[in-house]
Amino acid sequence: APGRIKIMRLLKLVPDDIDIRFMSFRKVFLTISALAVVASLALVFVKGMTFGIDFQGGILIEVRMPQAANLSQMRGQLGALGLGEVSLQEFGNPVDVLIRIGAQDGDAAAQQAAVAAVKDALGAGVDYRRVEFVGPKVSSELLIDGVLAVVVAIIAMLIYIWLRFEWQFGLGAVMALTHDVFLTLGMFSLLGLEFNLSTVAAVLTIAGYSINDTVVVFDRIREDLRKYKTKPVPDLLNDSINATLSRTLMTSLTTLVALLALFFLGGEVIRDFSFAMIFGILVGTYSSICVASPLLLYTNVAARARGTGDAKEAAETP
Repeated sequence: APGRIKIMRLLKLVPDDIDIRFMSFRKVFLTISALAVVASLALVFVKGMTFGIDFQGGILIEVRMPQAANLSQMRGQLGALGLGEVSLQEFGNPVDVLIRIGAQDGDAAAQQAAVAAVKDALGAGVDYRRVEFVGPKVSSELLIDGVLAVVVAIIAMLIYIWLRFEWQFGLGAVMALTHDVFLTLGMFSLLGLEFNLSTVAAVLTIAGYSINDTVVVFDRIREDLRKYKTKPVPDLLNDSINATLSRTLMTSLTTLVALLALFFLGGEVIRDFSFAMIFGILVGTYSSICVASPLLLYTNVAARARGTGDAKEAAETP
């Protein structure tokens, strides 16, 4: 038993008596977050997103060359085929190449003919590992459905938090959630990473993770609001965040360990998905503590959330 206690103490990332005054820096946190959201939106609208074939339409061919690929030579060979814009990208190692070709005019036969022309141009000895076709109509529908899925998820979470707590909690949670989504989109735009259906799945997963983290903090805040009727709200929020900080950081750390393994060992196919998840977990943890909770100070949350307090509260209130 003593050895087990020592191990548990070693695993604790945060001491039991920690007292970080988060609310003292709330204006700094909210200012940084607001600027980051504005910058992310500016990147998305000015620089744009690098949409994958799911949303852009066209032909995607993943090939493995017999030796290190000469991208300049391949670009010249494929460019001479008259298939429109051709994009080449090294995919994980020098022998793997990702070829993107714009959607061809015509039906499925026209797309198959384009693939056949590519195979003839590249010659023998090439391993064709993946061939995908997405038409422009399907790609536009997928983009609309992806955006709709994120919006519906956020609205559903707002309704849940509103019913589960109070509308002030719901507003704070959704603003923090929107903050996480916008920052993730801004990072993808900044780095030029491919935005596809896998990334939408990552964004939805980030939303679920972030709201779960926020609900844990909010549940403790609501409990303390009912228990301590006269304690100043900034002090109460600090105490609630500190009380759940160990759980928050431990959950985030264990999730990041798994995601880092996927990022470095999972291959190129899921690397962008893994990166989105890693970045989303980091900003989601930050927003649960430094965005969602401070916003409660500006919504007069104590007026309705507080009930009859504990008799000990008067003696414990500083």
